[in-house]
Amino acid sequence: MALLEVKDLGISFGGLRAVDDFNLEVEKGCLYGLIGPNGAGKTTVFNLLTGVYKPGEGIIRLDGKDITGHKTIEINQAGIARTFQNIRLFKELSVIDNVKVGLHNHNGYSTLTGILRLPKYYRVERQMEEEAMKLLQVFGLDGEAQTLASNLPYGKQRKLEIARALATKPKLLLLDEPAAGMNPNETQELMDTIRFVRKSFDMTILLIEHDMKLVSGICEKLTVLNFGRVLSQGETGEVLSDPEVIKAYLGE
Repeated sequence: MALLEVKDLGISFGGLRAVDDFNLEVEKGCLYGLIGPNGAGKTTVFNLLTGVYKPGEGIIRLDGKDITGHKTIEINQAGIARTFQNIRLFKELSVIDNVKVGLHNHNGYSTLTGILRLPKYYRVERQMEEEAMKLLQVFGLDGEAQTLASNLPYGKQRKLEIARALATKPKLLLLDEPAAGMNPNETQELMDTIRFVRKSFDMTILLIEHDMKLVSGICEKLTVLNFGRVLSQGETGEVLSDPEVIKAYLGE
């Protein structure tokens, strides 16, 4: 059974069909790419998967559980985490506190416990501090744990956003154009990071990306969207050699 099953997904905005009859299956452990021209509906699909939008039609199942139309927090607790094309960190917080925000999803305490500083508060805080540092070590950010997130270089902010997403202990990680704004060296380092995350965390990853070197270098399967509909789907090599994909996406 696929970890993620999407059947006949659709949504319209003001009469415009943004996503139409979208189907997708992502097997556990797969590194899957979602590509297509600007405006093809890729980020809209991510927003549907994560509860930002409620689909007009269709079904979304995660690990066999129907999560269609659920709230974002419920979907995150069910096991889907994401990053964004435009980095969304809590820039006024430190690096480690950004990760601890994600950890609160599974390691929290009641408001009363926090206000009264009961023993559980200190125990949970110590535990989260240790877990956060372990995650930061994975991404080489432990030396900057107390640095404000806003003061990190761009490439490290990308890594921090992934670390925070992983702190929620997801089954499926969605990466929305993780290489956006990166130079070639940073992109290569990102590819290595994604491979490491997949192997070390036994993570299933679905990513949107325009960098074809990254897509062809790490993705095993691809779905190509065009005008909200699936244009091609399958093994990466086969999809990228599809004449319709070359014409519509690669502009050749």
